[in-house]
Amino acid sequence: MSTAKNVLGTELVPCGTDPMTGFYRDGCCQTGASDAGVHVVCAVMTDEFLHFSQARGNDLSTPNPAFQFPGLKAGDRWCLCAGRWKEAYDAGVAPPVVLSATHVSAIEFANLEELAEHAVPE
Repeated sequence: MSTAKNVLGTELVPCGTDPMTGFYRDGCCQTGASDAGVHVVCAVMTDEFLHFSQARGNDLSTPNPAFQFPGLKAGDRWCLCAGRWKEAYDAGVAPPVVLSATHVSAIEFANLEELAEHAVPE
């Protein structure tokens, strides 16, 4: 298991495995040098956010087997790009966040207060 930290300063916990999420498809919102999108925010999808993302050119609802991507629906947990989450926050459509599963590097894009505004009860 990773020793990565979450935004709360504790050990990063898995975000989701159904569907399997994470840049490395290990269920965690870990990041590394090859993760140009910085997929570190563990978010719970909403229809509103999925429509927003599609309108921005990133269709998260349609499956893409070549990338082991099942397509998402409301209620799924997914490791989002931190920049896209912040963009959605600024537009008023940010999806809920699982703070314990959100990598500490998300703070480079959105502050803890912004993330906590959308935190799901854990």
